[in-house]
Amino acid sequence: MTREEEAAWFDTHDLGEYWDEMKPVDLVVELSRPKEETLVLRVNRDVKRKLEDVAKGRGVTTSTLARMLLTEKLRTI
Repeated sequence: MTREEEAAWFDTHDLGEYWDEMKPVDLVVELSRPKEETLVLRVNRDVKRKLEDVAKGRGVTTSTLARMLLTEKLRTI
């Protein structure tokens, strides 16, 4: 089943109907500190919207695109 098919299945089925077929599981989530440092960067609304639009078109998050663009630009200076 593809991701799209799986998503469509979950959109059209109620998991409550399968509750008695499910098995309990133990889930451990380990939260760790970010491995990278954080930079808060303020930009005007138009720049943010442009970043969001381009990021969406490339299938990445806005933060990922900003990081990619900064890294690319830093290589040229």
